[in-house]
Amino acid sequence: MDDALGWVNPCSPTTEWDTAQVRRLARRLGYALRWANSASVLGLAEQVEASGAQVVLLSSSAHVDLVTLDRLMSVADVECAAPRASFGRWPALGGVQR
Repeated sequence: MDDALGWVNPCSPTTEWDTAQVRRLARRLGYALRWANSASVLGLAEQVEASGAQVVLLSSSAHVDLVTLDRLMSVADVECAAPRASFGRWPALGGVQR
């Protein structure tokens, strides 16, 4: 079972609902779920890299801004629960992954 890093924006007005959505998505896709730390000095993409997770699970793509989504896609796949969407990792350029 691969590891996934879950993320819910701490400013979300529906944190419990969003957390439940991410947990359900992890179960449905067969991932062992760990959570990113919203209080970390590292950004979300850096936490993903440091954790070695292959995928980031979000309740919605609205939980990250476009710059963060782009950075996430350079290091991992991104899966969203609602609406259900998958964003594949950017292909490595010249055989080197960022």
